[in-house]
Amino acid sequence: MTDEEIIDGCIKKKALAQKELYDKYSKRMMGVCLRYCDNQEEGEDILQNGFVHVFEKIESFKGTGALEGWIRKIIVNTALTHLRKNKKLEQNTDLDELDLVMEDQSQLGDGFAAKELLKIIQTLPPGFRTVFNLHAIEGYSHKEIGDMLGITEGTSKSQYSRAKTYLQKIIPL
Repeated sequence: MTDEEIIDGCIKKKALAQKELYDKYSKRMMGVCLRYCDNQEEGEDILQNGFVHVFEKIESFKGTGALEGWIRKIIVNTALTHLRKNKKLEQNTDLDELDLVMEDQSQLGDGFAAKELLKIIQTLPPGFRTVFNLHAIEGYSHKEIGDMLGITEGTSKSQYSRAKTYLQKIIPL
C-alpha cells in the first residue's frame, strides 16, 4: 500500500489502513517517544496516544511534506503534553546532584551505539532532556522551544547548555 492509499484508508476509518500506518511508522516513532520519557512503558503510552491523535487528525494532512514528518510532529507534541500533564517539566535538578557514573565507559568510543546514547539521554532530568531533544535532534529554535514549553528563550538556551555539559561529562570524546 502506498502512503496515499494508507491515508485514504485511514480517513475512511479502515482498520487495515490504520494497522498498515501503525506498522510502517511505529518503530521509528517509538524511538522518538523514548527520547522524551523515562522508560519503555511510558514510551508505549505516549506512542499509543500519539497514534490516536494521528488517526483523529489524518484528514488534516495536506501532503505538502513527508507523512513521517507530520506524524513525528504529532508524536513530539503528544510527548510534551504527557510531560506537562505529569508535571515532569517543572522538576528542576542541579547538575551537581546527578550521578555521572557509567557502569563501563570502555564500551563507548567507536562501538558507541544509538541504544547506549538513548539510555544516557534518558538519565537527563526531564527539562534538560526535552530541550535537548527539541533543539539538537528535532531542530527547533530556542524561541520555538520557549513557545512550545511556556518558558523563555533564555531558559531554553540554559537548559540546552546544561544538558550538553552533562552529556559531555558522561560521554568521553
